[in-house]
Amino acid sequence: MHHRAPAPSRRTLLTVTAAAAAAAVTGALAPAAHAETNDRGLQRIIDRMSLEEKVGQLFVMRVYGHSATAPDQADIDANLAEIGVRTAAELVERYHVGGIIYFAWAHNTRAPQQIAELSNGIQQAALAQPTPVPVLISTDQEHGIVCRVGKPATLLPGAMALGAGGSHADARKAAQIAGEELAAVGIRQNYAPVADVNVNPANPVIGVRSFGSDPQAVAGLVAAQVKGYQRAGVAATSKHFPGHGDTAVDSHYGLPTITHTREQWAELDAPPFRAAIDAGIDSIMTAHIVVPALDPSEDPATLSRPILTGILREQLGYDGVVVTDSLGMEGVRTKYGDERVPVLALKAGVDQLLNPPKLDVAWNAVLKAVRDGELTEARLDESILRILRLKAKLGLFRQAYATRAGVERVVGSEEHLAHADRIAEATTTLLLNEDGFLPLSPASHRSVLVVGADPASPSGTTGPPTTTLATALTELGFTATALSTGITPTAAKIEEAVAAAAGRDVVVVGTYNVGATSPQRTLVARLVATGVPVVTVAIRNPYDIARLGGQRASLAAYSWTDVELRAAARVLAGRARPLGRLPVPVQSAEAPGRVLYPVGHGLSYSPR
Repeated sequence: MHHRAPAPSRRTLLTVTAAAAAAAVTGALAPAAHAETNDRGLQRIIDRMSLEEKVGQLFVMRVYGHSATAPDQADIDANLAEIGVRTAAELVERYHVGGIIYFAWAHNTRAPQQIAELSNGIQQAALAQPTPVPVLISTDQEHGIVCRVGKPATLLPGAMALGAGGSHADARKAAQIAGEELAAVGIRQNYAPVADVNVNPANPVIGVRSFGSDPQAVAGLVAAQVKGYQRAGVAATSKHFPGHGDTAVDSHYGLPTITHTREQWAELDAPPFRAAIDAGIDSIMTAHIVVPALDPSEDPATLSRPILTGILREQLGYDGVVVTDSLGMEGVRTKYGDERVPVLALKAGVDQLLNPPKLDVAWNAVLKAVRDGELTEARLDESILRILRLKAKLGLFRQAYATRAGVERVVGSEEHLAHADRIAEATTTLLLNEDGFLPLSPASHRSVLVVGADPASPSGTTGPPTTTLATALTELGFTATALSTGITPTAAKIEEAVAAAAGRDVVVVGTYNVGATSPQRTLVARLVATGVPVVTVAIRNPYDIARLGGQRASLAAYSWTDVELRAAARVLAGRARPLGRLPVPVQSAEAPGRVLYPVGHGLSYSPR
């Protein structure tokens, strides 16, 4: 059990930012902070680095704690156990890491001002090094179901919702808002947008994190988001190269194999990455997947020179930063030991080594590989120059610090929140509407029961979904009550829902990844049998409708975050028109070759 520390006081943060500003003004951050940031100037910085500092620049590492110098004791203990340091500042000092990745579970992202102070503390430690170089701080803020920075930051629709909206302008605006808020708290590299084309409904790891199943549509939305992040001064990262959209294995726990031919890869998987490169993408993340058609050795792509150098660098002409997916994932660890993985990744063409399970093992392995002649120092310099170019492009050598005023002005601003609601409203997709049952009216369907799955909130995106939907409907004039029945409702919970449905005008069921044997199917069937009209809302993958029957209407919301659920409630109530169109096909559960709802399907409300 980790105890939450109190939020940092304004005085604490002001002290940090004032000290940082004063140091910048007085030149205390020299020499690197004032270096020329053309290649010649960056090369001079590299030339001053010790071999240990060079090795450190290649690593992006997690660290526990809300503060760079004074984390909670439980986080100090976790850092000592996993990394052998007490704090983020010690991590930078000992290993000279070039990047740090923030996670909610590592207690890095509790509140906007706290995140800014953590970022500033990390930068102070970096700029106090023998060769001062700012740290590139990163996170996975895809929005939708993958968020690391929660409320009061603005939460936006995820990729598949934006795919359903189909608007490049909305995708660009969403990325710009996300980027501005990340930059305000000192996070300057975002591991988004996902460029994978989700052609496999059974994909356990991508799904709604993808814009859809049409390579050209995905390519257009990826390029739009890259432009949005660039406008905000944040490095976007397209992932997961060479394409993770057709896997049935989760690479966190195993090593997936993609059986696409080279021709299929070029047609299905490559277009979004080409579009990202054409849009000037700053970084590309590798996938821990095997693609025998691209590399017959069957090494994971992260460790494959034919894929990363042969295809990405040489064939696609990409010369930006290549970052690995997390080196702690099982997919990259199945074939080689933890001390070989970072060396093989660098030999394959990688620049940034992300989150190894044991930093000392990985760091010392790279150091040893250079000392033994397996890797040359020139090879390291090549990657470091790319990393420093990116830091220079983002302006980190000029100003590495976040400011309190910037956080207050930008993060969760009224303007941003209004844009999020507007964008979300255009994504909700009406799949089924028998006899024009929707929209609901408080005059004819005042009493609403909301039941269904309540998956845990993606970091601070609040919820639970049943409560969020019920609250939103109540605010729209209905009398709505919530009953959480869970992802796997028990027989007793199903009976409770059936009893609660008595006398209601309508039951809204939030469904979550309904499988062939899911008791969610029984829940819906039993509710339909009561005679009370049932409306289903798919709160994750839109494929649920293929395994359900008897409902009067069905919506796809693409995520269970508040912004998307509130938009779905407005559509249910007729306060917004359903504008979303399916970005993936929904196939029959019994006969997967038969398409029930094609790409582009989406019903509208007829004028009344």
